[in-house]
Amino acid sequence: MNPSAPSAHGAESSPLGKPADYCDTYSPALLFPIARQIKRDEIGIVAGKLPFVGEDLWNAYELSWLNPRGKPVVALATFRVPADSPRLIESKSLKLYLNSCNQTRFDGEEAVRATFVRDLSEAAGAPVAVDIRPLGSAPERVIAPPPGESLDELDIDIDTYQPCPDFLSSARDGSEVSETLHSHLLKSNCLVTGQPDWGCIVVRYTGPAIDRAGLLRYIVSFRKHNEFHEQCVERVFSDLLQRCTPRELAVWARYTRRGGLDINPFRSTGQFPAPDNRAEIRQ
Repeated sequence: MNPSAPSAHGAESSPLGKPADYCDTYSPALLFPIARQIKRDEIGIVAGKLPFVGEDLWNAYELSWLNPRGKPVVALATFRVPADSPRLIESKSLKLYLNSCNQTRFDGEEAVRATFVRDLSEAAGAPVAVDIRPLGSAPERVIAPPPGESLDELDIDIDTYQPCPDFLSSARDGSEVSETLHSHLLKSNCLVTGQPDWGCIVVRYTGPAIDRAGLLRYIVSFRKHNEFHEQCVERVFSDLLQRCTPRELAVWARYTRRGGLDINPFRSTGQFPAPDNRAEIRQ
């Protein structure tokens, strides 16, 4: 994909990369949904025949509203958007939407949660799960290393920085392995602004042994690629499924936060459960 070439990706009219006035009064109209199928068509995912299940797990760290007497409440939140929803929500629009609650009075935490469930589910086109944890309840966040073995110490040569599935291969001797591999070397760029997105990616599979050096080269090849987090993970999943033919596969990434949000997409053939919400050290 040529990052300089014009293309339709669904975010052309979004607020991303454009000046935006700060609105501190509740406004669901700020949410900007983007059709997932536009980018799925690029990688051969047929509408209505998803090769995966999964979710996009969002963590929000900058959330506040006013109680009925006008006193601020501050909280953390998580949003779980199902992968089979027809639309994803553009991240800057979600930030603007959350900030629109800053000077808005709500009757309580449950009223905020119900409002978010309604608005985000309407934007995504599917039920979105919402959890809100006021800081007064002393919520904790576990920070832990990713599961499995790291690929990052492999001594590789690479000069390709656009996704190259040709790097992927697996053993063809009929034997199967079950393993989990991870890398902190994932970097891609925002589809609209070109700003860098940093993440840790985990691959769990059962099937022919994947060539580790090739997998690391493939991960690094995203370094100058412009695509949203969710789309990058689906591209990795699809390429691994096609090129390495695992019997079972799960791919997930934990991206560092921007604008008070981190996004953590998970895609699986269905045999692996979604990972818990432990933070990667850079989050």
